[in-house]
Amino acid sequence: MEFRRMSLDDLNKIASNLNNFDDFWTFGIFKEELINPKCHYIVAVQDEDILGFGGISVVLDEANINNIAVRFDKRNNKIGSKILLNLIDISKLLNCSFITLEVNVKNLPAIKLYENFGFKNLGIRKNYYNGQTDAYIMKLEFEK
Repeated sequence: MEFRRMSLDDLNKIASNLNNFDDFWTFGIFKEELINPKCHYIVAVQDEDILGFGGISVVLDEANINNIAVRFDKRNNKIGSKILLNLIDISKLLNCSFITLEVNVKNLPAIKLYENFGFKNLGIRKNYYNGQTDAYIMKLEFEK
């Protein structure tokens, strides 16, 4: 498996198989993210098959994880962990001091993943997802 910067061609492949991933953003929003110079997206690829992807946005010295998604049929294979590790490494290369994220309070596997990487829970954003489900705000500080 290799990790590389996500391209618009990758986005088109993902969009044509969107039912293999979680329901997250529209194609248009995702395309805006890809062309935004403050955003950095990667894909996990094996034999030209996209297994997962993730992205961050960077403002000043803060990185924020916008999303991490792994294809349903490829979950529980440490792909999400490897994507997260790559996003952390990219954040450090960009001289970020910390990385933040929001995660659905019901997404226990993701919460456990983030905690295993040292993320700390800072609080809750009420009704963050579709005005219905709360999100935890989590943060990982980097040693300088």
